[in-house]
Amino acid sequence: MRNVLLAGLLTLAACQTAPPVDGDFCHRNAPVRLTEEQVDTLSDDQVDRILATNERGERLCGWSK
Repeated sequence: MRNVLLAGLLTLAACQTAPPVDGDFCHRNAPVRLTEEQVDTLSDDQVDRILATNERGERLCGWSK
């Protein structure tokens, strides 16, 4: 019984999840749309990340501007 349990644990430990593919991005995300007031409160880093997300969505998912 112990060997069976050990074999099961080793099998689980050896499993790896595959990295997400670009198609998953379209299912998990939506365009980020902000009001002017929200934009005024963002840091430059936050703006860069939002723009990168929206640009990736345009390229991969067909999001429009």
